[in-house]
Amino acid sequence: MTSHHSHGERLLGINGVELCVETFGDPTAPALVLVAGASASMLWWDAELCGRIATGGRFVVRYDHRDTGRSTCWPPGQPAYAYRDLAEDVLGILDALGVERAHLVCQSMFGGIGVLLGVDRPARVASLTFVSTSTGADDLPPPAGDLTMPAEPDSSDPAAVVEYVVAAARACSGGSPSFDEAAIRALVERDVARARNYASTLVNHYAIGSDAPSRGGFGDITAPTLVVHGDHDPLLPPAHGEALRDAIPGAELLILKGAGHDVPRAVWDDFASALLRHTAGDRP
Repeated sequence: MTSHHSHGERLLGINGVELCVETFGDPTAPALVLVAGASASMLWWDAELCGRIATGGRFVVRYDHRDTGRSTCWPPGQPAYAYRDLAEDVLGILDALGVERAHLVCQSMFGGIGVLLGVDRPARVASLTFVSTSTGADDLPPPAGDLTMPAEPDSSDPAAVVEYVVAAARACSGGSPSFDEAAIRALVERDVARARNYASTLVNHYAIGSDAPSRGGFGDITAPTLVVHGDHDPLLPPAHGEALRDAIPGAELLILKGAGHDVPRAVWDDFASALLRHTAGDRP
């Protein structure tokens, strides 16, 4: 039986940049790509969670976006790419791995990558899962009134950066009883130490704006779709997940009890089980 452990990180030349990619499980199994949210490297999809999903018979792919982790970085505030380039990076990774189509799991701000590819490149998308994201409609509720984000740190001070990211993660957990500060701190310390330029990680994704699909929007997604949302999410309250489910034909909604704007360890069993059910019908 093929090991579900990591095959190791690789730097791949994709669309004129270097992207750090790590895979888990049997390369002949259906591929499942984990797309992290803005400013998040692959580490925010925990390796143990990746292994659990791979054990269920999936070829799991996680990667560092541009301006995160070991992938190519630009100077802070000067990203020389567009949102659509980040979506094309996913297809470039699939091409490099010899994968024709994959299940995409897209988190937070980069749920938009799933929309772009689901509408404009449907032949490459076996299914979509949106985690902690939104349609962005104007009538949806704003962030919770008690959500207080920390002041931006001195990006030249690694200790201050770590404290900032931990505090931001704590705030985005929405007071969840599942928030594990020690685990988050260890993750952030590794993330900051591993990055080419964490100052760029903090700001560049927010400087690129967003792109809409050329052929429509949420209602034009044809891939089977699962929406996952935490019941404690203070940044995008649960109504955002409900609106996303309603906007996509046939979409299903999973509410993660005790989760904020994240996927904490306490909900991994429910999350992984739902992903495996959702992606069970496809073959590479």
